[in-house]
Amino acid sequence: MKKISVSIIGASGYAGGELLRILLNHPNVEIAQATSRKFAKFPVTVAHPNLRGLTNLKFSKVEDLKKCDILFIGLPNGVSQKNMDGYMKIAPKIIDLGADFRLNNLENYENWYGKHEMPELLQKFIYGIAELHREKIRNTNYVACAGCEATCSILTLYPLFKNNLIYPQNVFIDAKLGSSAAGGKPSLSTHHPERSGVVRSYMPTMHRHTAEIEQELKTFSDTNIQVNVSATAIEMVRGILVTCQTFLKEDLSELDIWQIYRRTYENEPFIRLINDKVGVYRFPEPKLLSGTNFCDIGLQKDKRSNRLVVVGAIDNLVKGTAGQAVQAMNLMFGFDEELGLGFPGLHPI
Repeated sequence: MKKISVSIIGASGYAGGELLRILLNHPNVEIAQATSRKFAKFPVTVAHPNLRGLTNLKFSKVEDLKKCDILFIGLPNGVSQKNMDGYMKIAPKIIDLGADFRLNNLENYENWYGKHEMPELLQKFIYGIAELHREKIRNTNYVACAGCEATCSILTLYPLFKNNLIYPQNVFIDAKLGSSAAGGKPSLSTHHPERSGVVRSYMPTMHRHTAEIEQELKTFSDTNIQVNVSATAIEMVRGILVTCQTFLKEDLSELDIWQIYRRTYENEPFIRLINDKVGVYRFPEPKLLSGTNFCDIGLQKDKRSNRLVVVGAIDNLVKGTAGQAVQAMNLMFGFDEELGLGFPGLHPI
């Protein structure tokens, strides 16, 4: 099989580094170019030393990009939309890892992010969670990857909304995120003396990923939904753990709920349902998912009430970003969906 040519815009960031790591081991891919304004003409290993010995690729300038089969865009929110018409001339297929095209409604986008430069393109992009939009992703040329916290929350809650099991106005998500979710650009909040040892509530309300979660899950509800997200930074580099508090409409047993989750996800290669009764890791644990494309999900029903707590975990840089993007690429080109994404994680780590 002829390899497809892939280029990455914004390849010096954490997401770009993960794309390079995964794609260098993908049998059907040839990485053509990887851009970085800061490191142009330097080896990619300057920014990603873990790739030493695996590639001689050097960073390019965006202006020097040549045509390729698919273009990954890993730029800060609000940047890719300004140049998307130009990017579409470089590659027939595009996967944007940023937030610019995740929301398909202009009013919704502007409520959360401000003015959009190319609103006519919002409907062209398919939201990048394969577990919800597999066939649409297969048949599109443009994918907008989901936000990392949104990915974890949506996958954790999806079976409950799909099967109309919970009250859609009473969903509370406590999200704990590692420091890499803030990106590679230093700030006071990521400075080691300020970040080390923290359990810091930084967005107790109005987390931007709320818009994505509601957009995707409301399609399964006959009434408006309200998702309430609180985000906390913790001392961890990779990973997200979401603890979702929900309330059942009917008095279902925990076994009933597990059966629904198993039916929903029985054919999903990257969803693992965690239902261990013994040991330390009885619930999802981000630490075990470092470098993997898995989303682990566990749950427990409150014996005193109709409260159901569902817990989800991912690596924010893989299933939440780069791995999700490669999964979408595999679908877009008719490859095996799992190709290049088989890393099982490490233990202990």
